[in-house]
Amino acid sequence: MPEQQPREITDVDTLRALAHPLRLRILNTVGLYGPLTATEVAERVGESPANCSWHLRQLAKYGFVTEAGGGTGRQRPWRLVTEGHRWGEGEQSPELARAGDAATHVLLDLEYRKLRDWLAVRRQESSVWRDAGFFNQSIGWYTADELAEMKQEIGSLFGRHLDRISDPAARPAGSRPVRLMAWGVPEVDGPAAGRADPARNAEGGPVGNNAETTEHGTVVGDADTKEDGER
Repeated sequence: MPEQQPREITDVDTLRALAHPLRLRILNTVGLYGPLTATEVAERVGESPANCSWHLRQLAKYGFVTEAGGGTGRQRPWRLVTEGHRWGEGEQSPELARAGDAATHVLLDLEYRKLRDWLAVRRQESSVWRDAGFFNQSIGWYTADELAEMKQEIGSLFGRHLDRISDPAARPAGSRPVRLMAWGVPEVDGPAAGRADPARNAEGGPVGNNAETTEHGTVVGDADTKEDGER
């Protein structure tokens, strides 16, 4: 199946809709176990069906989930819109940058939590899955172009089997949900003044907004508080 291209999010309200801890957990749950109704989502995330129904409608409004067909009210099932998501590149307004940072923090908090969950139980897993799981740490010297190339290669690997999220028939026998994360950021420890920065002019001031790290999600600090009475 052709590799799916991630959706570029450049709208502040869309990023704010994602920057919500419970909403991201709901999105994660629908992606892994959907289609699900609000009641079924509530059972998995430990919230009320009314609260989950509200957040599902907000996720649908901004294109993260859609109705799967059948059912009415809180008994209508929802499914994930199975494209990747990307934000944080290029020129950005301060408001968009803040919204992107909030969404990034929510995503990372969820993934750190899931990593800790795995570390807590991995000794109880079969040796096949225990040894297959990994997280690598390394430090190397790269140019910006080399790091950007690595980002593209990793993104391509992560997008290879996105069709399996929405199509259970595409999942091979013996497969299970696996969370994928990768880090590759420049080391910034130590004095910055002595480093030559091609993005700065002769007076030492910035000549433009530096591109921020691109985030991919199928993706705490609540940036979306408007009219949300329930959590």
